[in-house]
Amino acid sequence: MTSVSSVGLDMIAIPGSVDANTIAAVIADEMVIGMINSKTTAVRLIPVPNKEAGDIVSFGGLFGGSAIAQVRNAGKSARFVNFGGKIPAPIHSLRN
Repeated sequence: MTSVSSVGLDMIAIPGSVDANTIAAVIADEMVIGMINSKTTAVRLIPVPNKEAGDIVSFGGLFGGSAIAQVRNAGKSARFVNFGGKIPAPIHSLRN
């Protein structure tokens, strides 16, 4: 999704059952993409309680309706997140 959007993962509805570590891992992945590509990226995920992948939810207003996106490998990110690493600033020295 980041390759299509100029800002990253924007306003994506996900199942409410997705754990915090999985969401943190998605955010970390997006940060690395931004760092490597030297561009600003963002993540706006919307956990929707009591909904699962494929369900439809209507938020009304400008957001309207959305299908709940599947989150793969949910629940398997705790080890990765607990490494507690830091995302460095963009690396400009690798450009030739």
